[in-house]
Amino acid sequence: MTEPTDPYDEYQVVVNDEEQYSIWPAVKSVPAGWRAVGVTGHKQHCLDHIEQVWTDMRPLSLRRWMQDQASAT
Repeated sequence: MTEPTDPYDEYQVVVNDEEQYSIWPAVKSVPAGWRAVGVTGHKQHCLDHIEQVWTDMRPLSLRRWMQDQASAT
């Protein structure tokens, strides 16, 4: 069985309002609800960048809620 080939040469790193990261083909328009962060390149380059910057996987709304709960006690 052969591995599927990647049809895209270049990707971009995107982030949503909850500060969740993903990659998106650079030749396509960024989907609604996401914005490009300015990092483009091969798939692995983009994934490496995400690994470095996305250190807290919790959505922003959850992090804020948890912070509010901690300060209320």
